[in-house]
Amino acid sequence: MVELTEKCGVFGIFAPKCDVARITHAGLWSLQHRGQEGTGIAVSDGERITIKKNLGLVTQVYSEKDLQKLTGHIAVGHNRYSTSGGLSIEHVQPVLRHNKQIALAHNGNLPDTSELEVFLNSLGIATLGSNDSEMITDALSHFLVKGKSIEQAVKKVFPHLVGAFSLILMTKDKLIAIRDANGLRPLCIGTMCDGHVISSENCVFPIIGAEFLREVKPGEMIVISKRGLKSTQLARGSENLDIFEFVYFARADSSFMGKRVNEVRKNFGKELAREAPVKNADIIVAVPDSSFPAAEGFSTVSGVLVQNGFIKNGYVHRTFIRPEQSSREMHLNMKLNPIPEVVAGKSVILVDDSLVRGTTTKHLVHVLKKAGAREVHVRISSPPVLYPDFYGINTPTQAELLATRMTQSEIADYIGADSIAFLTYNGLIKASGLPKKSFCTSCFTGTYPVSIGKHANEVKKVSLTDFF
Repeated sequence: MVELTEKCGVFGIFAPKCDVARITHAGLWSLQHRGQEGTGIAVSDGERITIKKNLGLVTQVYSEKDLQKLTGHIAVGHNRYSTSGGLSIEHVQPVLRHNKQIALAHNGNLPDTSELEVFLNSLGIATLGSNDSEMITDALSHFLVKGKSIEQAVKKVFPHLVGAFSLILMTKDKLIAIRDANGLRPLCIGTMCDGHVISSENCVFPIIGAEFLREVKPGEMIVISKRGLKSTQLARGSENLDIFEFVYFARADSSFMGKRVNEVRKNFGKELAREAPVKNADIIVAVPDSSFPAAEGFSTVSGVLVQNGFIKNGYVHRTFIRPEQSSREMHLNMKLNPIPEVVAGKSVILVDDSLVRGTTTKHLVHVLKKAGAREVHVRISSPPVLYPDFYGINTPTQAELLATRMTQSEIADYIGADSIAFLTYNGLIKASGLPKKSFCTSCFTGTYPVSIGKHANEVKKVSLTDFF
């Protein structure tokens, strides 16, 4: 459990033989972990686009009556976490423009919108009050109004998009998927009902009865219509998937670049156990839920058994849903409760996937010791977060990141742990089983593969050697 949040989950389907609204509903439900503040579904019947969206969870926003009204054979869905534009119903996606002739869903963030703003202003389009997703839709809509096809519009707009974007957009008769040239955010394609589905993660496909086809390539545009699927490479691409998809964000049953997330997380735990063993520990306790695989991996190497030290309230959702610190802490208290009989008198290895502000970890160490744990040794299955993210993750400012202002021993003192250790950067890459060039690791290294514009002035260089 960390204090990072990803921007969104996106889903799309083109399937004349299916109830696309219900399938999109199920897809978004399966992607709920990627965004919990708002959700929307837009559907086209070939003539017009209808939409339902609101603040809240998938289970809260849509009624049976809503789904019955969303008739058609093409759909785009979106789960939102507000990293750009704030928490407001007007910013819930999909974004509709051109008299409801285009709908767009965006996962990612454009940290530098200056080029896009200049481009829009040159077209006579105001940008004040618009977020990045809305500006992208406005630009596409402009060319549709001018009589261009959606493919032509995308080719005009794509060069002006600087940042991370996995886009799914829909006109009345086409479904389009686009991934930025660095592949920072995931996007994949499946088949079902003699049609195609697109999703942020492929864990969705078995749930809805689809077959995984492949991942959308960096810089690729996929156009799906009654004529089938057509691929166009808009720019030369290189895979730089945000490694936090493996560390925390993605569901454990998803896979990227041929690697199952669950297995990679186990490998993180194994490597962490080799690098930072704990002598004479009695039990391992994982922070639910994303840390379970790493804890299992740590146990495999160390021989220390994993025990369920926390009871999780499944009806309290991820603590990052509430951006305000006080609300986040209240939700954490409701969400996890230690089991005294498991931890009392024990030397506990507490395994978590990352440490950001340290607020969550400090709280968990405190409640474990209050429940009677003799010692708590914290092991983090990723390197220390030293830099903010600008590509769609809601990280704090760099000054708020605990590892930028404390040494490893100072962090241990601050959170009340008997010791703390992080997986090294080299260990992280080794355990992934993929080349270093496959990933964006900006949160750990400060190396940003795409311009972050004026935000570069907010970042100061910090060395990982301060920890290892």
